[in-house]
Amino acid sequence: MTTIETAAVIGAGVMGATIAAQIANSGTKVLLLDIVPKDAKSRNALAEGAIQRMLKASPAPFMHNKAARLIEAGNLEDDLERLADVDWIVEAVIERLDIKQDLYRRIDGVRKTGSIVSSNTSTIPLATLLEGLPEGFSNDFLITHFFNPPRYMRLLEVVSSGATRAEAVKAVSEFADRRLGKTVVTAKDTPSFIANRLGVFWLQTAAIEAAERGIAVEAADQVIGRPFGFPKTGVFGLLDLVGLDLMPHINASLSKALPEDDPYQNSNRDFPILKQLIAEGYTGRKGKGGFYRVNREGGQTQKEAVDLRTGKFSPVTKPKLAAITEAGSSPRALLEHDSEAGRYAAAVMVPTLSYAARLVGDAADTIADIDEAMRLGYSWQQGPFELIDAIGPAWLAERLEAANEPVPPILQAARNASFYKTEGGELKQLGLDGAYHPVVRPEGVLLLSDVKRSGSPLLANESARLWDVGDGIACFEFTSKANSIDDKLLMLLDEALSLVEANYTALVIHNEGTNFSVGANLGLVAEALKSGGHEEIGKITALGQQIFGRLRTAPFPVVGAPSGMAVGGGCEILLHCDAVQAHAETYIGLVEAGVGLIPGWGGCAEMLHRWQTIGRLPKGPMPASARAFELISVATVAKSAAEAKDHLFLRPHDRITMNKDRLLADAKERALELAKDYTPPKGREYRLAGPSGRAALDLAVQQVRHQGKATPHDVVVSGKLAEVLTGGDADPLDTLTDDMILELERECFADLLRTSATVERIEAMMKTGKPLRN
Repeated sequence: MTTIETAAVIGAGVMGATIAAQIANSGTKVLLLDIVPKDAKSRNALAEGAIQRMLKASPAPFMHNKAARLIEAGNLEDDLERLADVDWIVEAVIERLDIKQDLYRRIDGVRKTGSIVSSNTSTIPLATLLEGLPEGFSNDFLITHFFNPPRYMRLLEVVSSGATRAEAVKAVSEFADRRLGKTVVTAKDTPSFIANRLGVFWLQTAAIEAAERGIAVEAADQVIGRPFGFPKTGVFGLLDLVGLDLMPHINASLSKALPEDDPYQNSNRDFPILKQLIAEGYTGRKGKGGFYRVNREGGQTQKEAVDLRTGKFSPVTKPKLAAITEAGSSPRALLEHDSEAGRYAAAVMVPTLSYAARLVGDAADTIADIDEAMRLGYSWQQGPFELIDAIGPAWLAERLEAANEPVPPILQAARNASFYKTEGGELKQLGLDGAYHPVVRPEGVLLLSDVKRSGSPLLANESARLWDVGDGIACFEFTSKANSIDDKLLMLLDEALSLVEANYTALVIHNEGTNFSVGANLGLVAEALKSGGHEEIGKITALGQQIFGRLRTAPFPVVGAPSGMAVGGGCEILLHCDAVQAHAETYIGLVEAGVGLIPGWGGCAEMLHRWQTIGRLPKGPMPASARAFELISVATVAKSAAEAKDHLFLRPHDRITMNKDRLLADAKERALELAKDYTPPKGREYRLAGPSGRAALDLAVQQVRHQGKATPHDVVVSGKLAEVLTGGDADPLDTLTDDMILELERECFADLLRTSATVERIEAMMKTGKPLRN
């Protein structure tokens, strides 16, 4: 059985270096090699420089800076023979066949028997890469196409040949899945594989149609964006992100590789404005701008967009398009809208979805693989076949026939049915044979979406649901907008705790949203404040404390399983769980200070307890208070689950799952482990510094204020936070209980809500999504 314990990456450019960083993020040692630069002081300068740049980069390639220690820099002249000790070698050098093949021959001369070699290429076919190379090398060679940036983009396209050992494919796929957090999609050895083949067609079609129809950049991005579940960047914003200078090379490569009758050839029309922008140095976000730019002339900062007809820039406008407003959440209504925007949408999406259907059997074996590739590689909320099901396969087929375009066979098969259906609680997909086949999940993957297909919730309201996920484990799911916490969610959680106590072994708190929870529903808070509902907010604060306290002391284990943002109240619910099984990309923090508040659902008490008991701090009543104050007062948010352990948002015994699809299964397993010998936690006691400690913290804040780093209201908020964290009027010899700290939390939370500055912060956050510095 081939296993991967060590790795090497050859090529310390952006992709090679960041692939090495993700391998290091998994806890695996990795050797990073590149050429020896001329006249460099260090022969390892290219690899060393790449590591140093990544430590400063944003977004960060490393989940924690300590991961950088697992990367060893080297060079191809002095360290090539060290590849003999490596299990997996990733080639990420320039896209030139001669350079790659020369490197493969050198690698083959030193690598150990059975080691795996893969290329990160996205433009050169596997068969071409292997031409003239030994059979033994071909047996161990495949393509592993990572998407940029490798830490954050979950898609990995794997391409193998008939000569590739099945064991090698399995070893790389399992390592990528479990250790790197990738969703592995099997692609065929066709030009640009799956995601880029369809994605480039989509982008090229959208850009050309906008230019030829005279559609403004801003309008095009509104139409070919959120109405179809695409990223808010739209088309031109995404092209700026990718890099305009890359597009001609990608287009030329695809045009050369694809047959003359491929629909891509028709979309690859002349695009003069692109050539003009590149010639003028507008290469996208990595340069001075692209289709969008930021104009800083005259000391002002203004975002501008290029006119696709004239090439001149003007201030960005956000046109209100009736087609989008009237279509609402229906993509089909937008495609049918009798307007310039509707016709543009149809001109882009009809050929794009038709092209997706043509790729089944060519670029990939199944529609599920193509959908997965577009969801994860291009951040589409739905894959193309899920979109066709939403629009109507018959409608799309009829539009193609009306335009005298061929209807792809699989679309014809779905014409009077659908591409997906649920049968016996199982999701099935349409195959090229016209039959439906199960969508197979990798072993060990448990998705809440699959659970929901096979039954009804145990409890439900508009903000939350409770599900049976098997083996005596229940799962509490947030379903409110942005998974925010409101009174309905709290009440259902209270009901769920009773039901689990009576009928289940343990509880997992998990959802499959983009974010675990953004905290309390500020919209409800703002509405209550407008009507003078301070008393109502006070009741919700007390209710949250009571239910979260009940969560912490429940007679069964509770495991939180977050992914994405878990801030404010979302963080507080995790702080009250017995254990957390966090997805690696979980961003946890207590951010209430940003809206002029302090944690009000037990967050202060939990952070105090953690820093007093497991934080490596000097003994005494003040160090834990000071550390918790430091974190909460500046609304610290951990930038990964690994970093969350530094702040004790996660504890040493909390675990991290790299692959989001495995999160629920891992959390369920953790809950079953805890249930074997479970004893509920006891009440806690605190000895805090009292008024003298608060004075010390107030003094520190005043110093920051004098430096111009804190606003007047920051001082007020910090003062209330200091009051809670030092125990109010308590004497350092007094013993405080959880209830006493919670009472202080409620009182100080209520005091801040009565200030006009906090109300202004809440209103500003609701309006702009950004904290107000008042």
